[in-house]
Amino acid sequence: MEHFKALALKFIATLALLYIILGLYYGMTFGTVFLITLIVGIISYIVGDLGILPRTNNAIATLADFGLALAVIWVMISLLTASTNAFTMALFSAIGVTVFEFFFHSYMANILKNPQDRDDQTKRRNLQYQTEASEEFTPEVNKDYENRR
Repeated sequence: MEHFKALALKFIATLALLYIILGLYYGMTFGTVFLITLIVGIISYIVGDLGILPRTNNAIATLADFGLALAVIWVMISLLTASTNAFTMALFSAIGVTVFEFFFHSYMANILKNPQDRDDQTKRRNLQYQTEASEEFTPEVNKDYENRR
């Protein structure tokens, strides 16, 4: 269920972002933007968020997502439209997606943690330390030792 929520969040944010860049600024249709968002979202979620992010850090995963988004958006724009500036459109779109991905990775890092790790983290925060007190402040004198004197 967590992965479905993450994928839905990623899809909605990427769709809004790409529609602003590609739809409103460059005049691309909503259907084309929707298809590009669907393809970019699924590929980057599987490759970037589930494949690269758990094995590396946020910076490397963000750079990988930039390259992946640039390539996929560029190919999709070239195939679906007759635009002469497909690379420029893809570059601005990939930069926008990358900015979102940088913040999305911190959310994904929390999801990808092992549930046992999350429970251990909660348990560690709720520790109550107690000390043991004793009634004996001085050691008992050994009776045999005193009798030998």
